[in-house]
Amino acid sequence: MAMLSSRAVVFLILLAGGVQAGGGTSKCKLSVDNQREKKALSLLEPLTNISFKAQTTDGNDSYTYVLQICDDADGVKDAGVIQKDKSGKTVRIGNYNAAEATAGGDWVMLIYRGGEKYDNHCSNEERKAIILISCNRSVAVGELSMIQEKNEKSLDCFYLFELESSVLCADVQPKLSTGSILLIIGFSCLAVYLIGGFLYQRLVVGAKGVEQFPNYAFWSEIGNLSADGCDFVCRSRGSREEPPTYRGVATEPLEEPEERDDHLLPM
Repeated sequence: MAMLSSRAVVFLILLAGGVQAGGGTSKCKLSVDNQREKKALSLLEPLTNISFKAQTTDGNDSYTYVLQICDDADGVKDAGVIQKDKSGKTVRIGNYNAAEATAGGDWVMLIYRGGEKYDNHCSNEERKAIILISCNRSVAVGELSMIQEKNEKSLDCFYLFELESSVLCADVQPKLSTGSILLIIGFSCLAVYLIGGFLYQRLVVGAKGVEQFPNYAFWSEIGNLSADGCDFVCRSRGSREEPPTYRGVATEPLEEPEERDDHLLPM
């Protein structure tokens, strides 16, 4: 049975939970309409039509945040993220019709702009939500976390959210190096040689004991053959003839043969 991809697993989970398909990420309107942001936004397609919630407590106040990917959060038209307090008052944090999307290797940063303006700080600018969605192979769809509200600055304040999901995890295809492939081929050939040779020696030749080992005579002499090869390569085998010795002329006079005068004596 073929393994299902992480996106397929999430899709099946959504079907099992009774979540109906909707418009997907096509409802989002990007501030900059380019292919790079469209591609980043398309990675979040399996997470659409899911309502994510996060709760925070600040002293006696508690807030609930609702996030929707490219759809109305808690039914508020065009709102991608909203904030609700204990009294039920709703504040629009950002709109999905003013969105930005940036993708990395295993993450997507989604930005919703166009929220309600601040009352007394951040120079009364519009609120903005930043949602960082990252890979986590252990969960199909994780819980939404509200990290912080950065509102101490005079400009560019934001709400930061974090979400984890396996849909952003790339399918890892194991790859073997060239050396590993060569080792596998080498060990496979060795196994075939040993097993095939053993069966041939035992069943065809009728060998017994260690003689069942293929080419036993050769391998038993491998040490001597290696030594002979090394001796042949490393040592000189040519015949060495000594140069003829130079014989000079003798400086001493040769001894004259002794002359016998016995024939001169009277008989």
